Amino acid sequence: MTKPLKIAIAGLGTVGGGIVKMVQKHGALLEKRAGKAIEITAVSARSRGKDRGVDLSGYAWEDNPVALSQRDDVDLVIEVMGGEDGPAKACVETALQNGKHVVTANKAMLALHGQSMAEMAENSGVALRYEAAVAGGIPIVKALTEGLAGNGITRVMGVMNGTCNYILTEMERTGAAYADVLKDAQALGYAEADPSVDVGGIDAAHKLSLLSSVAFGTKVDFASVQIEGIERVSLADIKNARDMGFSIKLLGVSRMNADGLEQRMQPCLVPANSPLGQLDGVSNMVVVDGDFIGQTVYQGPGAGEGPTASAILGDVMDIARGLVIPVFGQPAAGLSNSEASRAGSDAAYYLRFSLQDQAGVLATLATILGNFGVSINRMHQYSHGGQSAPLVIVTHATSRTALDQALAEISALPASLAAPIALRIETL
Repeated sequence: MTKPLKIAIAGLGTVGGGIVKMVQKHGALLEKRAGKAIEITAVSARSRGKDRGVDLSGYAWEDNPVALSQRDDVDLVIEVMGGEDGPAKACVETALQNGKHVVTANKAMLALHGQSMAEMAENSGVALRYEAAVAGGIPIVKALTEGLAGNGITRVMGVMNGTCNYILTEMERTGAAYADVLKDAQALGYAEADPSVDVGGIDAAHKLSLLSSVAFGTKVDFASVQIEGIERVSLADIKNARDMGFSIKLLGVSRMNADGLEQRMQPCLVPANSPLGQLDGVSNMVVVDGDFIGQTVYQGPGAGEGPTASAILGDVMDIARGLVIPVFGQPAAGLSNSEASRAGSDAAYYLRFSLQDQAGVLATLATILGNFGVSINRMHQYSHGGQSAPLVIVTHATSRTALDQALAEISALPASLAAPIALRIETL
């Protein structure tokens, strides 16, 4: 008789409770698909007496998640506590050291410690899976490590944070200001009381760093991701972009350039009629370009009980079937120390300036851009009252280094009333 796969769950919040529900509801189906039973044997959380809406009476309880990882009746530990260090890290490392498989949704932990954990897992001959850590319910890690494994990946990009996508699409749909939409997102549970990790681009950048490693065979390098949040995107920018046929998205882009790995998480303009441009609400989308397959697109819910639990159980099922592959698609010891690309890739940019309405200012601005090799594609000065003259410029493709130098000089002009806004226009 085939032995069951015995699992333990560290963390019984929304996601942990969702995993329990799925196993309890679909136990027979999971057994048929995996060829063996999937059994929860033990759980751990901070509060033993809290009502979580699921029956936990049949499972052993450990107050300490590290003790959970040391139990003899556990083959696989699911970590859904969160936190880049502390108990979550200790729980995962203990499990791997004790020869137990691990499935986690913890992108922050892996973005900082993924390389050492991958080496630990592979040295122990166990799996470390993390589909739920990247783009929620979208099986993008599996696509990169398995379905697209025969391709050289040339670019990975996508919308990887549902909170930001909700805010930007609601601003465009309703005409409400950023602060008002953020409050609505918090009321709906889409944004935390402190939303800085989401709206600042950090959460999505964690995810991008993991996808970069899988796509390009490099060690996880979160520190090299260029991060810019959505806080400075205004209604004026959204309207201007729409008038030009674009939508603004918090977009992660990763590609390998001649001088190293380019990783960016920043607001960008994308064609409004493209799959990314039409992505609404809290959904996520990842676009992958491969040298043989071309472009593939993956869309789905990026967070929540059901999608995250679904992704976790998908990893559990692969392990139950005996699939143990390198954590980042190739042996961790062979992942390269890629240099961060300094030059990046050239692109057109949307620029918005707030300038004093006085003679000669536009000529001075155009001269400064020209001095740094930044060519103007089109320019529009919007109607205004008072002394401020809003100006929008779209450039031809240029390097970000040259553009930043030009913008720094423009910002120093006495006629400049606010720091310019520069948003990359990403081609699909």
